[in-house]
Amino acid sequence: MSAYAVGIDLGGTNLKAALVHEDDGLVDTARCPTHADRGPDFVIKQIGRLVEQMTGDAPDPISGVGIGSPGAISWERTTVSQPPNLPGWTTVDLSARLDDLLEADVPVIVENDANVAGLGSAFYGAGQDHDSFLMVTLGTGVGGAIIYRNQIFRGTTGAAAEIGHMTIDYEGPYANSGVAGAIEGYLGQSFLSAHAADRLTNHPDSKVYDLVDGDLSQLTPKVLYEAAEAGDDAATDILAWAGHKLGCVLGSAVNLLDIRTIVVGGGVSGAGDYILAPARQTLPQFVVPGLRGDLSIIQETLGNKVSLLGAARLAFEGRTAQV
Repeated sequence: MSAYAVGIDLGGTNLKAALVHEDDGLVDTARCPTHADRGPDFVIKQIGRLVEQMTGDAPDPISGVGIGSPGAISWERTTVSQPPNLPGWTTVDLSARLDDLLEADVPVIVENDANVAGLGSAFYGAGQDHDSFLMVTLGTGVGGAIIYRNQIFRGTTGAAAEIGHMTIDYEGPYANSGVAGAIEGYLGQSFLSAHAADRLTNHPDSKVYDLVDGDLSQLTPKVLYEAAEAGDDAATDILAWAGHKLGCVLGSAVNLLDIRTIVVGGGVSGAGDYILAPARQTLPQFVVPGLRGDLSIIQETLGNKVSLLGAARLAFEGRTAQV
C-alpha cells in the first residue's frame, strides 16, 4: 500500500484537499469555492479536479481518496444523503461518481465530517495519546464522533455520536434537526450568535459593537472571542454560558459511554478556555459520582487540518475499518 493518500473536506462554502503521508502528515493542500448552488454535478467535478491536482503532486501512486462530508453516510461509506448547505444533494453516490471521474483506479471512501475529524485527531492531533475518546465539533452545527481503540464507532446505521441533537432542556429552542432543546440550538454558530446579540442589547458599552461596526447581525463566535480577549465582560460571560451548556451535555455523554476524554474541535472551539474552562467546571456536576475521576476536556489545535488528515486516514485504513 502506498504511504500517500488524498483527503477531502467537503463543506458548503469551500472544498479543501490535502495530500497526506501516512506517517509524516500533510504534504500539500489546495482549496476552492464549493459553489454549492450549482448542484452536485458541478461540485463533484470540483472534487475530481482537486484529487487529480493532489495526485499529480504525489511522488508515488496514492492508496485512495477519503472524503469527509456533512449529512448521513451509508453503511458502505459510499453515499451521502441530505447534507446541509448542499442544495440538490438528496442522495448522491459520491464514491461511484468520483470513480467515474478519476484517472487512477483507487478506492473512494466517504464518512461523516465529525467522524473524520475524530479519526484525524486520533492519529495526528490532540487525541493521539488516548485510544478512546469523544470528539465534539463546534461549528455551523454540533457534531460528534466516538473513537474506540483508535477506530470510529458508527453504531447500527453509521449515525452514532450525533451529540448535537441531544436535549439538555425539553422546553428549549428547536435546533435545525427539529429536536427541542438540543445542544446545537444553543452552540451552533448561528444560534450562539443570535443568543449573544440578544444579550448584548443590555450591554451597549460592549466592545463587540465596535468590532461589528454597530451591526449585531454581523456577530460571530469569533467576534465574541476577540472581544473577550480585549477584556470585554459581556462577551466573556456569553462564552462562559456556552461552556456551561457544553459541560451539561458532555456529562450525559460520559454517563452513557463511560468515556474519560473529550476532544473539542471546530471553529467555535477557537475560543479556547473561554468556553472550555466553564465546560470543565460544569462537567462533573452532570456525571454520576463513580465516573467523575480522570475526566478531561482538551482542545484540538489542528483546526481544519484535522478533517483533512482524518479523511486521508480513511484511505489508509480501508472501507471496513470501523467498530
